[in-house]
Amino acid sequence: MTGAHNSLRQFFAFAAAVAASFAAIGLAVGVSVGIGDLPIPLATTFSAVTNRLGWTAVALNRIHETVIWDYRLSRALVAAFCGAGLALSGAVMQSLLRNPLAEPYVLGISAGASTGAVSIVILGLGAGTISLSTGAFAGAFAAFFFVALLSNGTRGGADRTILAGVAASQLFNASTSYIVTTSGNAQQARDVMFWLLGSFGGVRWPELALVSVIVGIALVACLLYARVLDAFAFGDEAAAALGVNVARARIVLFALTAMMTATIVSMVGSIGFVGLVVPHVARFVVGPLHVRLLPACAVVGAIFMVVADIASRTLIPQQVLPIGVVTALVGVPFFSIILYRFQRAS
Repeated sequence: MTGAHNSLRQFFAFAAAVAASFAAIGLAVGVSVGIGDLPIPLATTFSAVTNRLGWTAVALNRIHETVIWDYRLSRALVAAFCGAGLALSGAVMQSLLRNPLAEPYVLGISAGASTGAVSIVILGLGAGTISLSTGAFAGAFAAFFFVALLSNGTRGGADRTILAGVAASQLFNASTSYIVTTSGNAQQARDVMFWLLGSFGGVRWPELALVSVIVGIALVACLLYARVLDAFAFGDEAAAALGVNVARARIVLFALTAMMTATIVSMVGSIGFVGLVVPHVARFVVGPLHVRLLPACAVVGAIFMVVADIASRTLIPQQVLPIGVVTALVGVPFFSIILYRFQRAS
């Protein structure tokens, strides 16, 4: 009887946590949709969404309804999924590499995506048949395979993987800088640099459909590997002793991380510190067990990114800051605290 009572209590606690998470994300998205150069009340925002879903038929200003549905709502939802994906990737990387300072871009994926993007925009590779997002995605996976080759695949260990990621980042960042600085079009170079710092300005419903599917699949897959990630906390040898197929698990988890990160960077550019900061915040709230940590990272990451997007549009009137600038303003001090605590613990 006591066991049944405990199970029921755990179920209600879980249901309450899920409901609170969706409510928090919904509130953040609702506030984001209502804020901008054209202020729109929250009630109008809600009615515009329900009208488009066919649930209501409230008479609204056509301009307000168009702005809400076609621009702001898709932007806010893409920001939420991007934040969730980067935070989830950061948690997986920190576990696999056993390094609290690891984050999604440690594999050089962001640097590779940047090179791919500028190759399309500035060098004109593909003769107009390849989009910027496609070029960024190809560059991201080129960097991933370069790191895999340099670190000897799954046999290189955490230290060698990190060093290979550093080498890849330096190589592709140097390539990007060379292409941009030798470009004869200054306006084109400025546009590319703005995109590289992160921007949700160009995302719409098709991007939301893609990123939601990728992040959703990756979250489910990572949850299936939650116990494996717990085992990695004790090292590869301990994980193998617990029956984990270390090589296969590394391949799957690194591939999931690369897929999520490459998709996000190809859409919105490089947004730093989310994958570094959010996992530590979530770990402080729910503990280190990945069955709770991974969903918590997704929720906190989604809320953090939506709030950062709000800040990017409101900190300076009539101007939109690159989203990477906002996340860095929060992430750099937090990164310094983590590094200081890590050095003291060592």
